[in-house]
Amino acid sequence: MRIALMATCLADALFPRSAQATVVLLERLGHEVVFPAGQTCCGQMHVNTGYRREALPLVRHHVEVFERALAEGAGAIVAPSGSCVGSVRHQHAALAREAGDAALAARAEAVAARTHELSELLVDVLGIDDVGATYPHRVTYHPTCHSLRLLRVGDKPLRLLRSVRAIDLVELPAADECCGFGGTFALKNADTSTAMLADKLAAVAGTGAEVVTAGDSSCLMHIGGGLSRLRAGARTVHLAEILAGEGWEEAL
Repeated sequence: MRIALMATCLADALFPRSAQATVVLLERLGHEVVFPAGQTCCGQMHVNTGYRREALPLVRHHVEVFERALAEGAGAIVAPSGSCVGSVRHQHAALAREAGDAALAARAEAVAARTHELSELLVDVLGIDDVGATYPHRVTYHPTCHSLRLLRVGDKPLRLLRSVRAIDLVELPAADECCGFGGTFALKNADTSTAMLADKLAAVAGTGAEVVTAGDSSCLMHIGGGLSRLRAGARTVHLAEILAGEGWEEAL
């Protein structure tokens, strides 16, 4: 299958490894990955901070770029981010309708229907639980709020992780509790965010994990910052990097 990669702003600007690992993984599984070069921000951060009108041109551009990718043969769109996929599915068409653009809303819905978070694509679309990866580390998984509550990916990431060879996968206590990031929530409500993060870090410490993984670089950035300040000896690694396997960078 030809798959169009929605890399996301955060991957483009700060955490490119999540997007690179996604490409390596999918190509190893026999799929062609294309990168629509015109892509920009999906508009999520604008919507979430109240700039709905300003987000509409970004929505229109996103739809145009990925409509073209689908027309050129892509069978699906993937992003290594539950929050960005959540925006495409749950915000784009609603914004277009709010602006009175029914035609754009319909086009946005068509693009959204073909857009998947990585674990969804692997399990639901490609029918894969075992990607053939090896990752000999003690790992715990944090289900991010958008993937858990908005996309409802359920146990798909865990099903994929359980099939990774040599992994020591340990359950994270109170896993479904928010890490406290929430985008600008961490800035506007810093004290509350810090307290939530402290709870999450204590839970991570209790597992003895070397690695904390998740499907969103934003949450991993928040958790990783806390771990580094505590010098906890644990690090954060995106789900895509684990599924791409130990030493995946050699395939770049």
